[in-house]
Amino acid sequence: MYVAIDVWRRDGEHKLARYRCFQILESGKYCVQSVDYYYAPVEDEQINQHEKQFLELLSESSPDERGEVYDSLEAAIKAYDREFE
Repeated sequence: MYVAIDVWRRDGEHKLARYRCFQILESGKYCVQSVDYYYAPVEDEQINQHEKQFLELLSESSPDERGEVYDSLEAAIKAYDREFE
């Protein structure tokens, strides 16, 4: 079982990043499944597309099977950023 956690970052005046994170209840560790980017003005289609992708990724494989897990949410986010920069 997992707890979904959204972490938001403002990146400039018109851009938002939403980290789609999970806490794995069995271990208490954290991982990041993906990051969604939003640009103002935010459209419903953009929101729906991100939600669909989030659910499809989750249904395809367990979040902790996609990559490393970390002791803290902050460590998981930093590792994700390093990997995808």
